[in-house]
Amino acid sequence: MIEEKLIIIGNGPAGCTAAVYAARAGLKPRMFAGDSPCGLLALTSDVENFPGFPSGISGLDLVMAIQEQAEKFGAETDYDTITSIDFDPVNGHILTAADGRVFKTRALIIATGATPRKLGVPGEDRLWGRGVSACATCDGAFFKDMPVAVAGGGDSAMEEAIFLTRFASHVHLIHRRDTFRASAIMVERARKNEKITFHLNSTVEEICGISEVESVKITDKISGEKSILNVRGFFAALGHVPATTLFKSAGVETDDNGYIKVAADSSATNIPGVFAAGDCMDPRYRQAIIAAGNGAKAALDAEKYLAGE
Repeated sequence: MIEEKLIIIGNGPAGCTAAVYAARAGLKPRMFAGDSPCGLLALTSDVENFPGFPSGISGLDLVMAIQEQAEKFGAETDYDTITSIDFDPVNGHILTAADGRVFKTRALIIATGATPRKLGVPGEDRLWGRGVSACATCDGAFFKDMPVAVAGGGDSAMEEAIFLTRFASHVHLIHRRDTFRASAIMVERARKNEKITFHLNSTVEEICGISEVESVKITDKISGEKSILNVRGFFAALGHVPATTLFKSAGVETDDNGYIKVAADSSATNIPGVFAAGDCMDPRYRQAIIAAGNGAKAALDAEKYLAGE
C-alpha cells in the first residue's frame, strides 16, 4: 500500500491548480489524470478569456503549463484511473487504481469535472472545438457577425441563445418539442429577440463541415421536411453530467443532478478530509478560471485540515 498526504483526482484547471498550491505547501500531492488527461479544456482549441494570455492559448497548452508548474514544486502526475474508494477519515481513505495499486491518503481533492451532454449526431465529435461547443460564454466571441445554432429547450438554451446575439449575426434555436423546460420569462425574452429564429419540433440530423462547422441538417418531426441551416457555430445547450458517480456511491453527498455539495465558503464535502473543486461541484459557472480558483481553495482547505489533524 502506498501512503500519501494528499491525492488529487482529476488534472484539469481545478486539479492542476490545487496541485500547484499543495506542492508549494510541501504536501507532495499525487494527481491522477484518469481517462481524460487535462480535462475537458484540452478539447478547446483557443482560450481567450484566461488572464495572462492576451493572444490566447490552446486549452491543452494552458493545462499542461499549470501541470508543469505543479510538478516543478514536487507534485506527481499519475496517468492511471481510480476505480474504487473506501472513505475512512480516522485511518485514512483507501483508493484503488485500475492497475491494482492501493493508496492510503489523509486528504483527498475531487476535481473530476463534468462533461456536456451531446446529441450524438454525425459531425459532433469530429468538429468539437472547431465550431461545435457547449459554452457560449467561452466561445461566443469567436462567431462575431456569423450565424450560429443552439440546440436545447431549457433555461440554459435560452440564455445561450440570447447571449450569442451579442456577437452572432443570427441565432437558430432548435428544439425537438413545441413546449419548453425553460421558464416562461426566458422563453418570452428569446422570442422577443429579432435575431433569434425558433425551429420547433425539429431534430438535428448532422453537423456538417470539413475542418469547421459549415451547416446543420435538421428534420421537422411533424412534416418530415428536411432543411439545412447555414451556420458557422453549433452550441449544445443540453446540460452537463458531473463525473461524480464513483464518489456518490462511496458516500459523498451530491445534489439531485449529481454535483458534489460543499460547505458554505469552503470546498469541504460531508466526509472529513475530502474536498471538491471545479465543475464537479459547480453547476453554474463552468469556467476554467473559476475552476482554477476552486482548486486553489481546495488545496488551502486540505492544507489546513492536515495541519489540524
